Amino acid sequence: MLESSPPVQLADLAPGASATIASLSADPGLRQRLEALGFRPGQRVQLLRRAWWAGPLHVRVGMTELMLRRRDAALVALAA
Repeated sequence: MLESSPPVQLADLAPGASATIASLSADPGLRQRLEALGFRPGQRVQLLRRAWWAGPLHVRVGMTELMLRRRDAALVALAA
């Protein structure tokens, strides 16, 4: 029997890597804000760089670049 691996999250992505958004697990307010910024299932997202320690992540979604808290990035599931 094959074990299914846990879903990959945006917070786990390596700098320079990109992936497709599978789903958002955020509360309604944060979900609406993320969707307004372009975080929608099927959209490509790229992790540009990580700040030191537990600092924010610099990401690109479509033509938008933004800094995202790691705890919020952990709510963005990526397709395998």
